[in-house]
Amino acid sequence: MSAPADRATEVRQFNVGLEDDGIRLDRWFKRHLPDTSFTTVAKWARTGQLRVDGARATPGDRLATGQTIRVPPDEPAKEGPKPERQRVILSDEENERAREMVIHQDFQAFVLNKPPGLATQGGTKTTEHVDGLLDGLQFDNEGRPKLVHRLDKDTSGALLVARTSRSAAFFAKAFSGRTARKTYWALIVDVPSIEDGIIELPIAKQPGTGGEKMHVDEKEGATARTRYRVIERAGNRAAWVELQPFTGRTHQLRVHMAAIGHPIVGDGKYGGAASFLTGGISRKMHLHSRRIRVDHPDGGQIDVTAELPTHFAESLKQLGFDEKLGDALAIEEKAPPTKAEEKQRAKAHAKGVRKERRGERRGRGAEDAPRAGSRPGAKGALKKDAPRKAGPGTGGARAKPGGARSGGAKPGAGKPGGSRPGGPRR
Repeated sequence: MSAPADRATEVRQFNVGLEDDGIRLDRWFKRHLPDTSFTTVAKWARTGQLRVDGARATPGDRLATGQTIRVPPDEPAKEGPKPERQRVILSDEENERAREMVIHQDFQAFVLNKPPGLATQGGTKTTEHVDGLLDGLQFDNEGRPKLVHRLDKDTSGALLVARTSRSAAFFAKAFSGRTARKTYWALIVDVPSIEDGIIELPIAKQPGTGGEKMHVDEKEGATARTRYRVIERAGNRAAWVELQPFTGRTHQLRVHMAAIGHPIVGDGKYGGAASFLTGGISRKMHLHSRRIRVDHPDGGQIDVTAELPTHFAESLKQLGFDEKLGDALAIEEKAPPTKAEEKQRAKAHAKGVRKERRGERRGRGAEDAPRAGSRPGAKGALKKDAPRKAGPGTGGARAKPGGARSGGAKPGAGKPGGSRPGGPRR
């Protein structure tokens, strides 16, 4: 990462490193330019001064390795001390609501069970959200709890919240480094023909939607990977699936399931009318963050399961599904390799095999080379390599370069082209 020396007057250019792949642009500023406030970043984005690869960017955009971020000159610092953020005084009802969501608590983190219909953060016309309730969880801590990832408004389930600046940085690195594991449950329309598969489709903002909707974009989209496993099926009508995202794109699970023809039940945004089931199944979205597992900054792990919301649990019962079957599946320890990684590994393996074969050929050449003084006709050639007494009619046997073949060996045995260890015959 590099930038011009004079930050006060020069436009700066930064390259996105591998460690920042997939993080939001506002998180990138917190990590690399912490003195730049979110208000300033939002202002730069609004006025078109903040750009990624030459295109206008917003604070919520996800970054990819190799992209170039254009950052305007620093704004002159205002005189006087920075005003301290005033702690929001919540009502008793709001405090109670915040504390009812807590399903795990330690000195470094909370895990909340976010209900469906509650936004994670505020926005246009969104005044009620999880972030606004976090003051109710500050207790005696000096710092305010901090969100480290998000769930869609209509997605329920486990949501990790950091209690200190140190743990916030630690968890942010875990999510950007793909070491955190999240497992979702969903009800989907119809049943996939492949019951355990990887969806690898790039995602980008859908033009004309103001960034409110995403779509699959093979040319401009950011890499997105999801594993799904069918837990149970209700005939051919619907299936209960486990979803594990290996990247963190906006609306990733919803876009991916709709893209393969199996939208999440109740997700009218991506599945349209086809996403709703008849027979008394709730029209709310059936997507739930069931489990989150992440390393703890003080050692060990946080591994928490969130109970289903009422409408989801009732739908499982109506369709005759057994909730215990979902928890019996083992969580994916490590993300499977991407297509690009598999191709690279195949190339490396083929290169290794070719190198090994070249070594074998060189070794055989050294073994088969005639010894000094053993050329046909050379003095002393028969002392070691041939019998002292030649048989009748031999005319004086000599050792031939290459040595004698074992009885019955076919011509060509032991020559290049035969079967060798280290790889298939080619």
